[in-house]
Amino acid sequence: MPRVSEEHLERRRTQILDAARTCFVRKGFHETSMQDIFAESGMSAGAVYRYFKSKTEIIQALASDAIGGLAVYVADVLAEDPVPPLDDAVGRLTSRITSMTDGLGATMRLAPQAWALALYNEEFGDYVRERMTGFRELWVIYVERLRDAGMVPADTDCRAAGKALFGMLPGFVIQYLLVGDITPEEFRRGLRALASSTALAPDPA
Repeated sequence: MPRVSEEHLERRRTQILDAARTCFVRKGFHETSMQDIFAESGMSAGAVYRYFKSKTEIIQALASDAIGGLAVYVADVLAEDPVPPLDDAVGRLTSRITSMTDGLGATMRLAPQAWALALYNEEFGDYVRERMTGFRELWVIYVERLRDAGMVPADTDCRAAGKALFGMLPGFVIQYLLVGDITPEEFRRGLRALASSTALAPDPA
């Protein structure tokens, strides 16, 4: 296929996704119809359906773009040599998340809606679980690197710790979007306070 045609097709696909993102942020997944997306994109139904067979396919494409872009950034940060301290890594990642949530067209603003959809849409749920599991594995590997660098105890359960760390980021997203009173710097300070405290109970093992 000639290069110009590939570029044209990609521009049209991006046009559809940008329009859908705007509609989803404005009205939510459920209240947005395909007709809304046609109108926002300025494209006919036939033109849109040439690229996406359904609204779920559009949501999946948006989720793929968001998760993929964030995962690359997370992987790069967590793989740095020397391994970055936990508060530094989390501070940078939460700052990145805020940059992806600000503004009407920001993709990360759709994250809570996507998580809710994944709970009852089996096909989309499988898709989200697969990618989130891969995302979580980055944190497990990161904790292993912290252990190898002597930054956490040698007997650390790296898988359990990685799962716990992964869970912090959705919590930050929810607070940032719904409560609106959290910043990356405050989140980082809180993490440092917990890491230096003796508030945890002894390991029952």
